Amino acid sequence: MAGGRRGPLFAALLAAWVVGVAEAEADQEQAARPPERSLVRPMTASNWTLVMEGEWMLKFYAPWCPSCQQTDSEWETFAKNGEILQISVGKVDVIQEPGLSGRFFVTTLPAFFHAKDGIFRRYRGPGVYEDLQNYILEKKWQSVEPLTGWKSPASLTMSGMAGLFSISGKIWHLHNYFTVTLGVPAWCSYFFFVIATLIFGLFMGLVLVVISECLYLPLPRNLSEHSEQNLRSEKVHITEQLQDVEEEKDDSNEEENKDNLVDDEDEKEDLGYEEEAEEEEEDGPAAGVDEEKNDARDPEPPREAREDEGPGEVGDDSLEQPCPAATEAVGDSLRQRRSQHADKGPSA
Repeated sequence: MAGGRRGPLFAALLAAWVVGVAEAEADQEQAARPPERSLVRPMTASNWTLVMEGEWMLKFYAPWCPSCQQTDSEWETFAKNGEILQISVGKVDVIQEPGLSGRFFVTTLPAFFHAKDGIFRRYRGPGVYEDLQNYILEKKWQSVEPLTGWKSPASLTMSGMAGLFSISGKIWHLHNYFTVTLGVPAWCSYFFFVIATLIFGLFMGLVLVVISECLYLPLPRNLSEHSEQNLRSEKVHITEQLQDVEEEKDDSNEEENKDNLVDDEDEKEDLGYEEEAEEEEEDGPAAGVDEEKNDARDPEPPREAREDEGPGEVGDDSLEQPCPAATEAVGDSLRQRRSQHADKGPSA
């Protein structure tokens, strides 16, 4: 009974030992094999200009990015078939190459770009091998708007952006060196960078002052004196012109005042003539009425007395009566003066 039970147990242990030995040998063989060569070409700031020729697909990633790690195997498979698709495949580590991430203005990870003879386009599809393969075979990149002008990675603007990103990356590495490697507190690192920024700003200001002093050429003394004399003569000329203008204005104002005074005197004379004429018109009928009243009051002298009076006296009475022709002439002159006064009024 005991021997029968030990037989199966011994066989199970033996099988487990054989399996373990086989797995260990397989691990040793796999470790002894050379690592499989990756066909994805790492791109750096020194060799990124290779993408300006031919057709390329680039992937921007970071080692700590989970989404980037999920697409690593798909990207490797896509690179293996690159010879069939006649395309080169590359990758850029944004931690090690911040300048390239700034040149392509990468803001999300992972980021994919297609390049064809120096013309760049952003690929926004999934990082799956089948989609990548169809994007190249069906030439879907032709329907994507290229990055032209200042957005092109080869432009001067993006070159400046690459410089800024590279400087920021170096500052970040230096900050990690201070805080992680040396164990310096973070506030000390920030204080150091503030002081360094101030010193750098002062230095750049000094450089600009020196450059301006070198480029600025002072004028000779004779030329400067001549220019000062010209300025003075111009100022004197301008003041004289201003004085002449003011004098002309004063003269014109005096003439206008004189004209106004003459017009006022003429108007007063016309008004005086009109008042006299009106008084004459008023006095004429009134005198006639008074004479009629007086004649009505005084009785007629006897006929003999009237005969005794000479013809001269009768003529005198006839002369004292107003003449209708004279009154008409006065009225006509009055109307003419009124019409002249009315004509002067609108013109004034």
